[in-house]
Amino acid sequence: MPKSKERGLGKGLEALLPEKSWQDEPQIFFCPLEAIKPSPYQPRVKKDAGLEELAASIKEKGVLQPLIVREITPGLYELVAGERRFQAAKLAGVENVPVIVKELSDQEALELALVENLQREDLNPIEEARGYARLMEEFGLTQEEIARRVGKSRAAVANTLRLLKLPEEIQEDLLAERLTAGHARALLALAEPHLMKRVRDEIIRRGLSVRQTEALVKGLKKEKPPKPAKDPNLLALEQELADLLGTKVRFDWRGKRGRLTIEFYSPEQFEAFLNRLREEKWPSTS
Repeated sequence: MPKSKERGLGKGLEALLPEKSWQDEPQIFFCPLEAIKPSPYQPRVKKDAGLEELAASIKEKGVLQPLIVREITPGLYELVAGERRFQAAKLAGVENVPVIVKELSDQEALELALVENLQREDLNPIEEARGYARLMEEFGLTQEEIARRVGKSRAAVANTLRLLKLPEEIQEDLLAERLTAGHARALLALAEPHLMKRVRDEIIRRGLSVRQTEALVKGLKKEKPPKPAKDPNLLALEQELADLLGTKVRFDWRGKRGRLTIEFYSPEQFEAFLNRLREEKWPSTS
């Protein structure tokens, strides 16, 4: 029998709940659905295709597994885990659902929401990456700490986070499942966003496999971009100075700043340059 994904996620949701919450048996009670607000830490944003099927089951049998919530104010709760059941219950017109109330920090709430979806293999790679990014940005966790909490290797977390380097519109393609994570990782080998978009268009237009995409990317990386033509005025200045000094010079000009390179071929020639510079009368900078 193949191992389930849960085996790779430690002890699951229970491992992330604070120990103090297990000192007493959890109390399950029925809570009005309208008293539960959606979680701001829910990583899943794409529509669940099987939600209507679950709603039909809930309409017939009710919600069999309690939702995990945390109390915001007396009588008002925030959903922590059970987003899919919560949405299906609303769709089914259920008024009351079973809940367990836990005392959780914002960080613990986000971790639980992530792990719940990862256990169900329910997160799109971009949703997963954005969830990890929130743990890093809002709570200061390292990749190593995130990996330990969600039961993955640090390399797996790092590779998922790299997807956020893709242009926003390509991230949306991944969310909409027009591209796979394999396609997206192949695109990351390209440094230029316009090249990523060019290959993305080819993937969608021609239905390229990941292997075909990797081959296309490899070919593009071998192409050397043409060097931009040098300003004729700079070329003229280079030539004028080269004639004056009797050696090769080069200007590298960027905006209002630049660099002048003077080549010399012997210590004697270098000393001659220095002597000429010392003889010049430079304007005062004071």
